[in-house]
Amino acid sequence: MKRKKGQTTKRKSAKKRELGRYKSGLEKCCADLLAESGIPFSYEEHEYTLMDKFRYEGTYWKMTSKKKEMTDRSNSVALPIRYKPDFVAKDESWIIETKGFLHSHHDFPMRWKLFMKYLAELGKPLPMLFICKNRQQVEKAISIIKGNEPDNKGGRRKKLRRGMREDAPLDS
Repeated sequence: MKRKKGQTTKRKSAKKRELGRYKSGLEKCCADLLAESGIPFSYEEHEYTLMDKFRYEGTYWKMTSKKKEMTDRSNSVALPIRYKPDFVAKDESWIIETKGFLHSHHDFPMRWKLFMKYLAELGKPLPMLFICKNRQQVEKAISIIKGNEPDNKGGRRKKLRRGMREDAPLDS
C-alpha cells in the first residue's frame, strides 16, 4: 500500500525501541535483573492450556460489541483457555509473572487461579510462583530463587498480615 503524499511512516516510540521484545518496562527490568544474577530463564515460551475447547450444545445467545442485538451462538465451540507466563526457569522450578499498572484486566485473577489449579493437579513438583508489580518485588523474588531468603515453606513469614503482631501464632 502506497503512502499518501505528505504522510510520514509510523515510527516506534523511543520507549518501544528501548523495550525490545518485552511488552513493558517491568518485564525488561525483570529480564535484566535475572540476567545480571546469572539465572537462566525463558521469556513467554511456555504456554499452558488450562481448559480445552468444548462445544456448547444448548441454546446460547451472546451480546455483540458493535450491534445492539444478540447473536445466536447455539452449538458453537468455546475456545480453550491458555496462559503464557512471562518468565519461567529453564528447569521450570519457578515462574515470575510481572503485572505493573493495568487499567483493567478482569480475567487475570481467574486465569491465575486456574493456572495454580492446573499445576497442582499435574502431579509434578510445584514451582515457586511470583507475581511482581515493581522492581523491589522482582529483586525479592530473585533473592528467594537464589536461596538467599526463605520461601515461606519452612521459614517464618516475612510479611505479616495486616493487624497481626510478629509474635502472634500464624493460621494454617
